[in-house]
Amino acid sequence: MPLQGNLTVERMCQLAQVSRASFYRALQQCEPAQEEMAVRAAIQEIALQHRGRYGSRRIVRELRQRGLRVNRKRVMRIMQEDHLLALPSRRFIFTTDSQHDLEVCLNLARRMQLTGINQLWVADITYIRLQREFVFCAVILDAFSRKVVGWALDRALRTPLVVAALEQAVASRQPPPGLVHHSDRGVQYACAEYVQLLRHHQMIPSMSRPGNPYDNAFCESFMKTLKHEEIYANTYQDLEDLRAHIEAFIEQYYNRQRLHSALGYLAPEEFEAQQQQHPPADAHLGARVSFFRHGEIYQNDVGVSKAGNEPMTSAPSSHRPDEFPAGYSSASCSPAELASASPAGNHTPE
Repeated sequence: MPLQGNLTVERMCQLAQVSRASFYRALQQCEPAQEEMAVRAAIQEIALQHRGRYGSRRIVRELRQRGLRVNRKRVMRIMQEDHLLALPSRRFIFTTDSQHDLEVCLNLARRMQLTGINQLWVADITYIRLQREFVFCAVILDAFSRKVVGWALDRALRTPLVVAALEQAVASRQPPPGLVHHSDRGVQYACAEYVQLLRHHQMIPSMSRPGNPYDNAFCESFMKTLKHEEIYANTYQDLEDLRAHIEAFIEQYYNRQRLHSALGYLAPEEFEAQQQQHPPADAHLGARVSFFRHGEIYQNDVGVSKAGNEPMTSAPSSHRPDEFPAGYSSASCSPAELASASPAGNHTPE
């Protein structure tokens, strides 16, 4: 199919005052082989360029960016015929050890409304199986742009692994005070050494609810992408070989080239550059954290009736104990305000 620019087939047919059925019949009759080979060659080029990591949706987007308007079903058929289907995924295995007596933090990430970068970082750990050993990879993502800002590899699942990833992220981004760092409740993130490092950089720790991977979905999604598009597609000789491949995947491919569906099919660095050129209207306000659900009012568990004689028990609270910090009277606040906020005093009903 010839390059169409920004015009769709429907729009071209409207301008030419012909039906789409007539257009496709004429194209099939005049240049069926040339048109089929042009589409097939473009699909093969994209699939090979991304080393089998792209599925049909991203290939369709890439074709449209090149000026080719092709139906997704047709792309799937060509990929099946040419054996270009993306690599199948494998079963996910959890590596989080949350059975400890260390202090866990409030989940702030799921209540944040982001307006820019360096407001919320999400962190996670995954294991990678080599030929003769298991190694572990820790990553930190900027939740706004989905960019990997820090990562580290180690043979042991210990605190130095996550510390190295955090130090790399801080060195590369230099975040302002008040950034929220979100992770699971693993012992590596809850230990005193890591918490002190967060406080040293004036970050606010946040942790997921127990056994709920959806609270850290950004990082879970990247781990799936890393395994699916890089780890399972290659064989590594040793840890250093793996390190070189992961560095190339993250720094050269994922952050700079790979189209991300949540970013309007832009690469993370391209998305950040676009946001810097055209920032949102509320970007100067910073991120906001809401502790109350809209339309809900939480009352004290025990009150007093209007007559003042008998105690009155209110309706049972519909929120979980970790939904918001007890004692805060503000409905919402920024992460920077949260760091210096003081609990509201307890008032006794009169």
